[in-house]
Amino acid sequence: MKRTTWRIQALFLLIALPGQLDAWQQRGEDPTALPQTQADDYTRYELQAPGSGAFRIFYDVTATTPGKGHYFNTIRVGAKEEVHGVTDLMTGAPLEWEVVDGEEAQRTGHPRASPDGRYIRVTLARAIPEGGEARIRIDKTYWDRASYFVEGDEIVFDRSLGIKRNSVVLPAGYELIGVNHPSQVVVEEDGRIKVSFLNTGAAAVPYRVRARPLPPTASPPTSHGADAPEGLPEPPPATGPAQGAVARVGYTFEERAFQDREIVYFLLDPDSHAFRLFHDYTETRPGVDRYLNVVRAGSRVSDPEAYLLDTGERLVVETLKGGAITGRGLDIGSPPDPETEVVVVWFNPPGAGESRRLRIWETYTDPGRYLRVGDQLVWDRHLGRPRNAVVLPEGWYLTTSAFPAVVTEMEDGRIRLDFWDDEPDGVDAFVKALRR
Repeated sequence: MKRTTWRIQALFLLIALPGQLDAWQQRGEDPTALPQTQADDYTRYELQAPGSGAFRIFYDVTATTPGKGHYFNTIRVGAKEEVHGVTDLMTGAPLEWEVVDGEEAQRTGHPRASPDGRYIRVTLARAIPEGGEARIRIDKTYWDRASYFVEGDEIVFDRSLGIKRNSVVLPAGYELIGVNHPSQVVVEEDGRIKVSFLNTGAAAVPYRVRARPLPPTASPPTSHGADAPEGLPEPPPATGPAQGAVARVGYTFEERAFQDREIVYFLLDPDSHAFRLFHDYTETRPGVDRYLNVVRAGSRVSDPEAYLLDTGERLVVETLKGGAITGRGLDIGSPPDPETEVVVVWFNPPGAGESRRLRIWETYTDPGRYLRVGDQLVWDRHLGRPRNAVVLPEGWYLTTSAFPAVVTEMEDGRIRLDFWDDEPDGVDAFVKALRR
């Protein structure tokens, strides 16, 4: 719950306190004295040779405290570490880092660091902009025999994981024989088996993975889809839902835990049928200079704006409809009809090894999915992203949520529901509320 609270506080720094950095600076306060906040953590553990106790860690994290020029990564007690490097995810460039003790961390930007702790202090490529963030990847190896060890002919990875999104990659030639928390299982391109999970709860997960060597006669694992045998009925789309008794032989899916798209809906007066929202998206394809958001049928969009979170820069946004979409040469996946509407966000395209993190704000009006029925507010919408949140209007209290949610009260008294969905096909959220 403490980690969840800090994530919400980080969100407030980005969306609820515009001008806060200016206010701190006007009062003469030093940003290094502010508590460190972060979001979007993802950890990949690659298990090394059995018996070594070693696992390589790739840790992606977003620093979110405006004005800070450093990020501090805690080195877990009991582990021996080797840091291979730190990368700025916007540019792909290496960043400077050093290991410091707790007192030095407190002095240089992490006031809540433990005096007895050790930290990787990363010098960010740019001070975190107001309303923005800094995304980095830390590459390190830990030796920790209490977390990764051998039992008979098995290897065991047993570790409490407080980060919400994690994956564990087995050594080559090993099969998975046990994992104690619901996880996706997939074969990597190099034939290693990976398990991953999105922690939808508030507490850390005591994650335990067991594996053993494959026998020499075993067929090696492959990441390539299988071809359907002749004579079977035509299968449904490879990436769509199952239909009837026809197997999705070529079905492919993305690692749900690694996906970093998220959305927050701020419900307005239900009589207006309107809600303000922002969604975050990372573009990694070299040369892509636009983001196309096709407005859902039955909805209307207004007041779009977008920002490059890496720099705080406001981006150029257009709203196009019908023939104007084709006239601009935009491909939205299917021919637009006269009522098709798309929001286009333009940005400087990433190069090889670079990425761009966007935040797109819009106001939607949708009488079919958000309305008042009698005294009740009703919000009924399919959510496709792994991380979704809904904030009730001021003065309303929650009475119904069909899909399990983490419920918190925001600093201004509004109620927030977080839907963290670890299934690849999304969920149907159904929410009702009444006035206090």
